[in-house]
Amino acid sequence: MTTDPVISAKNLSLTFQTNDGPVHALQDINLDINKGDFVSFIGPSGCGKTTFLRVMADLEKPTAGDITVNGVSAEEARMARAYGYVFQHAGLYPWRTIGGNIRLPLEIMGVSKAEQDAAVNEVLDLVHLDGFEKKFPWQLSGGMQQRASIARALAFHADILLMDEPFGALDEIVRDHLNEQLLELWARTNKTIGFVTHSIPEAVYLSTKIVVMSPRPGRIADVIESTLPKERPLDIRDSEEFIKIAHRVRDGLRAGHEDDV
Repeated sequence: MTTDPVISAKNLSLTFQTNDGPVHALQDINLDINKGDFVSFIGPSGCGKTTFLRVMADLEKPTAGDITVNGVSAEEARMARAYGYVFQHAGLYPWRTIGGNIRLPLEIMGVSKAEQDAAVNEVLDLVHLDGFEKKFPWQLSGGMQQRASIARALAFHADILLMDEPFGALDEIVRDHLNEQLLELWARTNKTIGFVTHSIPEAVYLSTKIVVMSPRPGRIADVIESTLPKERPLDIRDSEEFIKIAHRVRDGLRAGHEDDV
């Protein structure tokens, strides 16, 4: 028995019109993402990773081809609040407490105070920030702020979580810890996750599927189905299978650059 993909892009392209002429950001993207997938997008700066994520979220409109989210257009999925979006920077309002930041989208949606309280407690537990509801963002470390941002994206129970390089500005030790926690959160919630990263180890460690993109314009150079088990301690990164997948990602990135020479 097969099920329809949660996100499906068919011959998708996007060209930005600028004063200096057209910029071809994406070209002929074909990709299916299934329910419960953890899909990482990796490639050099300017290859269209974030642009593709923004197209999924209906923050950018493709100029050719089609994309569907939950079987409807990206715009309809956005209106149905089908996804949560986590940006590169936490983007927390400094004058609101952590709880206040998390409940903001729920306030906008008109959710009752009791439901807001229950949702805040639930997602703070999911991201291991119990007891920090009344703290302000400036009282938290960078890693904790990003966890609060993830909690905000989870608060209205969207089945899809789109994450644009959320750990890129953090040091390696904190990043490793948050990678572990993100895998735990994914296992607990069975979300479908799209994740942008520049880090090969991060992409291989987190993903069920790795999409390698090449620049000018953004194209898919390779789609790698991970053979790693779902349970992944950090030391799996020393395993032969992990290194094999990382080499294939690196080869795909290198081939993409060579195509532009």
